[in-house]
Amino acid sequence: MSSPRSAGILLHPTSLPGPYGIGDIGPAAHGWLDALAGSGMKRWQVLPLGPTGFGDSPYQCFSAFAGNPCLVSPDALLADGLVSAADVATHPRFPDDRVDFGPVIEWKLRLLDRAHENFHAAPSPALAAGYEAFRAGNAEWLEDFALFMALKRAHGGASWTGWDEALAMRDPGALAAAATRLEQSIDAQRFRQFLFHRQWHGVREHARSLGIRVVGDIPIFVAHDSADVWAHRQLFSLEPDGRPTLVAGVPPDYFSATGQLWGNPLYRWDVIARGGYSWWIDRVRAALDLVDIVRLDHFRGFWDYWEIPGEAPTAEHGRWVKGPADALFEALRHSLGGLPLIAEDLGEITPEVLALRDRLGLPGMKVLQFAFANDDRDPFLPHHHVPNCVVYTGTHDNDTALGWYASAPEKERDFARRYLGRDGSDFAWDLIRAAFASVADTAIVPLQDVLDLGPEARMNLPGRPAGNWSWRVLDGAFGAALRARLAELAGIYSR
Repeated sequence: MSSPRSAGILLHPTSLPGPYGIGDIGPAAHGWLDALAGSGMKRWQVLPLGPTGFGDSPYQCFSAFAGNPCLVSPDALLADGLVSAADVATHPRFPDDRVDFGPVIEWKLRLLDRAHENFHAAPSPALAAGYEAFRAGNAEWLEDFALFMALKRAHGGASWTGWDEALAMRDPGALAAAATRLEQSIDAQRFRQFLFHRQWHGVREHARSLGIRVVGDIPIFVAHDSADVWAHRQLFSLEPDGRPTLVAGVPPDYFSATGQLWGNPLYRWDVIARGGYSWWIDRVRAALDLVDIVRLDHFRGFWDYWEIPGEAPTAEHGRWVKGPADALFEALRHSLGGLPLIAEDLGEITPEVLALRDRLGLPGMKVLQFAFANDDRDPFLPHHHVPNCVVYTGTHDNDTALGWYASAPEKERDFARRYLGRDGSDFAWDLIRAAFASVADTAIVPLQDVLDLGPEARMNLPGRPAGNWSWRVLDGAFGAALRARLAELAGIYSR
């Protein structure tokens, strides 16, 4: 019987190397999977794969179902005959170590428009058949999304509440007229999604062939400026004009005196329940068409969530409201045949939330950077781990291990050195070894820690208005010596 133990790397596709300003799901992604397999890894964890909006955050997307067209590979477009070598060669000189989102988005979308034009000018039978099959199989979300994005473009990028009222409120006559008027723009959006899904499924099949399972991510809430809210207003707490009545966040705590005001519209769980949780079932099913396992961000919100008035300037004045709890997950289990989920159970978590997690049999998360702030009773310390959990050295929201060690209070650094039995001179790898040694069935390590990088490589600093999500790994950085070192640890600890 094979061991359930495994290890993997957290790396969002945007961070992959390549000449086009942003990591993509072409040759670099396939090469990355080969490198993962060569280092003994069985998991690849990514962030949400959707089309990002303002701030470039993968946790604030224009759709809970669509893919990010900026991940589409120019090299794969060239191989499919959709663009020419000259089209690809005209890209600007982008930095290698970070994503400069503005210029990248402008160039990439222009290239995708060229691919769309060429596709219709001389469609290959295989691509045309694949496109029609994709349209038919995804029409339930694809048509609303494509129309939403075309309308957004026609309104200069404005949020849907700022559109012409008839379009914002989805007047059938106005939508029909817009669909006719904007047909080319709408089809370009559909085609971008076809390209994304075609390329990503190739990556996923490659992962399967190597025995690597992909771990994805679903944010509990969706962006207000999204096709989901625009097309399904009845599922969200909205005013008659479309503005949020109630929004999400978390209350004041040790880290923030005013709490965190996320601003996402809250669900009307009573309405969703009466509909048999169908929108959520469709959402998770769509995610599982892209990945093998889904991390549920802010798992606490399924038990109870912080409800803030829509016009509130901060998250201070709100209340805890009961979430759907077991009912949603039983509906998911019944429809999907199982719950291949990870509960992100970090932050202020109550016993009731942990009980829900355990009733559902979901693994929780243990982050080793959090383990040294207290004493030997801290639940994040490896000797308190259980097999049914996922241990991380850090996540996309944390500093790197090296960055944490450089900035942590000396009391925590001293405890970490004593607990790990090391002098701190190789701290990132000391933490990786502790994660791999844990009884947790799964250990995940950000690539930044494998590369022994400092705070300059941090992916996200919550609350920072700009400069997040842009880190990229340099070509060749994850070399043979590092792969061999990881493989040795994976072998030693039966991963």
